[in-house]
Amino acid sequence: QVQLVESGGGLVQPGGSLRLSCAASRSSYSIYRMGWYRQAPGKQRELVATLASGGWTNYADSVKGRFTISADSAKNTMYLQMNNLKPEDTAVYFCNIEVGSSLHIISTHWGQGTQVTVSS
Repeated sequence: QVQLVESGGGLVQPGGSLRLSCAASRSSYSIYRMGWYRQAPGKQRELVATLASGGWTNYADSVKGRFTISADSAKNTMYLQMNNLKPEDTAVYFCNIEVGSSLHIISTHWGQGTQVTVSS
């Protein structure tokens, strides 16, 4: 079983920055895609950014140009750098990994979530 632990959330003023981290418990698996999702109160969980094997990235339109997803395989950790934060970015952020390949996803794993609050 893969365990994912997020950190780095908190309270920040509009225009500020945060970097979220997601550490995986082990690396003995084949990751097809990793990503960040968020869920605001009363709303459905939505995709923020994904990073697929081969380096392909995908971002929600609302975060393009402000957020950057990256990973450090040596540390089994992925990151979400969030700049120019807005109040509408307030949500619980979850990291996710999909194990397998583009032809067959073997399993999907989620972190427990970290709260990001953007407010003055």
